[in-house]
Amino acid sequence: MREGFAVLSILAAALLAQEAPVPVDQEPLHKLVLKNDYVEVLHVTLAPGQSSQLHTHSHDGAAVRLTNATVSTDVPGKGPTNPQSVRPGDVSANSCAKQPLTHRVNNVGTTTFEVVDVEFLRRPEGPPAGPIAAPAAENESARVYRWALAAGDSTPQHTHARPYLVIAATPMQLLMQAPDGASMEHPVKPGDLHWVDSKVTHTLTNRGTENGVIVELELK
Repeated sequence: MREGFAVLSILAAALLAQEAPVPVDQEPLHKLVLKNDYVEVLHVTLAPGQSSQLHTHSHDGAAVRLTNATVSTDVPGKGPTNPQSVRPGDVSANSCAKQPLTHRVNNVGTTTFEVVDVEFLRRPEGPPAGPIAAPAAENESARVYRWALAAGDSTPQHTHARPYLVIAATPMQLLMQAPDGASMEHPVKPGDLHWVDSKVTHTLTNRGTENGVIVELELK
């Protein structure tokens, strides 16, 4: 039995080595939802048992998970990773500008896997800004801030001096309020996002009745 598993692993590795990778934005399951001079945002959905094509990330990036799922990855020349459980609001950052990453993502669980992949294409002009809080993840291109808000809770007031992207990881009745009292409130659902390229000072509040997670990705 052990020998059979070894043979299957060797065959899988051989097939992976023969597959030609594509750039991440040409992988069919990575759906483009936003692109500008600074970021390319891709929404990925994998059904249970489904795998992406082999693809290459060549920019620094970040990921925001939107569902509870179990995934693994295949990297040419290496064995598959152990299955990993993810949940809505899990975030990560990768550094692929200097060393591109080629891999395939597999949904090895029984639930749909959804994730927002953000590729940081270039850095804005001007000096970098310091962190607004302790980042949940970061690389040379951006910092990722994860705000887990119970019903009625708010973030500290903070200022974004650099362009940033806000992504809803869970449903939430979101209130955004400026120091002068100006506010905007609306419901958001997982995967909703908004790009902001002007200086902003605000507080984010969960006005709903359930816990929620909002993620802000600010370019350095």
